[in-house]
Amino acid sequence: MANFEQITLEQAKNLLQQEGTQVVDIRDAMSFQAGRITGAERIDNQNLPAFMAKADKTKPLIVCCYHGNSSQGAAQFFAEQGFEQSLSLKGGYEMWKLGCPDLCEQ
Repeated sequence: MANFEQITLEQAKNLLQQEGTQVVDIRDAMSFQAGRITGAERIDNQNLPAFMAKADKTKPLIVCCYHGNSSQGAAQFFAEQGFEQSLSLKGGYEMWKLGCPDLCEQ
């Protein structure tokens, strides 16, 4: 069975410098609108099929939630769907906005 990895803030920043790295945010719509990692796409049960159809499973996929807990289950799901590099962001968006405020958007 495929497994996900947990990554740190610094690892995520480095991956975002690579072309093609994808970021998905599984937080609720209001939280996503209030702030998110630059370039992140919000994923929920309604738009998941469309995302899966267009996503590049050979490129890194960073999964973000509030604090890095829920993203682990989602990252495992994506790994099981064939993503070669499914990654859960430790500390989630709360850690990201503190450590990388310049890489956030509203």
